[in-house]
Amino acid sequence: MVGITAYGAYVPMLRLPLAAIGGGSPKPGGPEKAVANWDEDSVTMGVAAAIDCLRGVDRSTVDAVVFASTSYPFKEKQGAALIAKALDLRRDVHTADVGDTLRGGTSALRAAADAVKAGSARRVLVVASDTRMAAPRTGLEAALGDGAAAFLVGADDVAVAIDSAHAVADELIDVWRSEGDSFVHTWEDRFVVDHGYRTNVREVVRGLLEKTGLAPKDFTTLVLYGPDARAHATAVRDLGFDAKTQVQEAFFGKLGNAGAALAPLLLAAALEGAKTGQRLLLVGYGDGAEAIALSTTPQVERLEGRRGVSWHLARRAELRSYDLYLRFRQLLATEHDRRAGAGLSATKHFRDRDTDVSLIAQRCRRCGQAQFPHQRVCFTCHAKDEFDPVRLSDRIGTVKSFTFDNFAGSPNPPLVAGIVDVDGARLYLQMTDVDPKEVKLGMPVELTFRKIHEAGGTPNYFWKSTPVR
Repeated sequence: MVGITAYGAYVPMLRLPLAAIGGGSPKPGGPEKAVANWDEDSVTMGVAAAIDCLRGVDRSTVDAVVFASTSYPFKEKQGAALIAKALDLRRDVHTADVGDTLRGGTSALRAAADAVKAGSARRVLVVASDTRMAAPRTGLEAALGDGAAAFLVGADDVAVAIDSAHAVADELIDVWRSEGDSFVHTWEDRFVVDHGYRTNVREVVRGLLEKTGLAPKDFTTLVLYGPDARAHATAVRDLGFDAKTQVQEAFFGKLGNAGAALAPLLLAAALEGAKTGQRLLLVGYGDGAEAIALSTTPQVERLEGRRGVSWHLARRAELRSYDLYLRFRQLLATEHDRRAGAGLSATKHFRDRDTDVSLIAQRCRRCGQAQFPHQRVCFTCHAKDEFDPVRLSDRIGTVKSFTFDNFAGSPNPPLVAGIVDVDGARLYLQMTDVDPKEVKLGMPVELTFRKIHEAGGTPNYFWKSTPVR
């Protein structure tokens, strides 16, 4: 049996009320979408979802990473390798990207299952993450949201078995983004929905049902990608599922269309309350469609207690203005250009990648003192060159000092930074997703992988602290 052994999810804390996009006044409880902070992108969100997925898992057992995204910031640099490094996975881990299609999340999940079945990997980490942008103040901008999901696929301790799959490929220009485009483009809505989305979803689901001999009534939950709420509801009716009892909520007006990560996020949400013996149908769309039949085992109930989608949706903070959102996306001129400067030295990045990307500190063999960054002499017992590496990224820290900097060029001043104690090591870190009013000495914080700057047009990543919530 091959299937999902663990899952994780990540939804940015910030919310943009949809009314603000049209210039209106947001109302409490009104529709909104999740938006990445200025220091987040598909990589950082993917790392966060993967950390959630790997809680309690020995990371040395992960044999491969597959990363799916349509919005990865590099055009010629592998995202899966960067994520593997941030997670401190083995040097010989196999890495692969699935890009440029909204169907990437479901395709990556199927590829992972095939790799495990073929025996080329025992455990494969699948990460899907997207931060797509549409032109400002358009209907498409209101529909898109940001988020990430991760799944660990293996043959041992399977919680959700991957029973069968079916796919169809189609060629039509419905939603696309060309080289050099910042914004997603879309053709006329009715054409996109009728000839693209509905046609392909119907065909792929019917093909899977014929292949398996199952009917809609045999499934507990339909997990269905949808471009928007209306198209999603129409597709549910087309497929013959009961919208009230059989369909996973798609979170339109709460999260938004998270692209390649939407179907995986909905699957993660469906697994939060899953019980033994349930059957799920996962359907992704993009240049065709893909359907995957899954069934839960008794192991699924041990997955309860993870943060999941519901925790992230409840953890929200509303953006103060639409202009602030535009500044975060660098769509509004500001005094400070985050892309200015010569950029990161590739040589320095190579030399410091263990500390900067994996957040590897060192622990003294004699006295047990943790130190960061690396140095040859222990500052406690003065032992020389007697250290073992230790990963700090999955530990909880404590704020020892902090400051507010209103002149640092942050798009959302003040920039909050300070000293954080993590297992005895003292780290100077910026703080993110925080209101300056809530910062205090002794506050527990967790570590999160974020962008520090984009000098030279290249993202420079490091770790920041954020309050434990």
